Amino acid sequence: MRPAERTLAVELMSNVFLYPCYSLYAIFYPAEDRLIDAALSLIAQQLNMALRRRYRIDDDLVVLSNIHELDGNVAAHIADKLVVSLVNVERETVTMQRDFREVGSRNAAMQPPVCLNLLVMFSANFSSGNYAEALKILSSCITFFQSRPVLDRANTPDLDTRIDKLTLEIRNVDITELSNLWGILSGRYLPSVLYKVRLLVLDAGVIDHEVPTILEPRATSYA
Repeated sequence: MRPAERTLAVELMSNVFLYPCYSLYAIFYPAEDRLIDAALSLIAQQLNMALRRRYRIDDDLVVLSNIHELDGNVAAHIADKLVVSLVNVERETVTMQRDFREVGSRNAAMQPPVCLNLLVMFSANFSSGNYAEALKILSSCITFFQSRPVLDRANTPDLDTRIDKLTLEIRNVDITELSNLWGILSGRYLPSVLYKVRLLVLDAGVIDHEVPTILEPRATSYA
């Protein structure tokens, strides 16, 4: 990765509130590194399938997107949609132990995995004439995750093989936090619910250091 690309990638991932920029993310990082993308895409896909079955429609109701374009205008493709947006990334405070593996003929201590909590906003972006529809879709979203708070390989075969499971729980937000959050997101409130997605484990397989091999002492015989 060139220095300019690395700098932009760090800025995108280190802000307190993050807007996912998926086109840049796909360019800068190979597929094996795109676990946040894979996790949120799967969540949006599963929710979309459930809502389409619930309301017996062919059109997609759920979209993974920013609420605004980079120029500040509302994204055109989110009209009358339930928008899934990454709001923040938190590091889980659980201490992860180093993993020791054989790499070729060497023993190596691997960097411990990074366990993340993703704060994900589900926003019903419907016109004022469809306000009741927005509340209905948002309620269906909450009902879906109440019935399936855990996405694992048993109930979600499409789950990325690098992800053990995704656990979703509603994150309570007080009025002050909500005002600050929507001031950053768009400046105008939409009916919404904030979820914490836990735990997403990113294991890059990076070697921290080699571990010397301890050889058993040879038995010495004396004539």
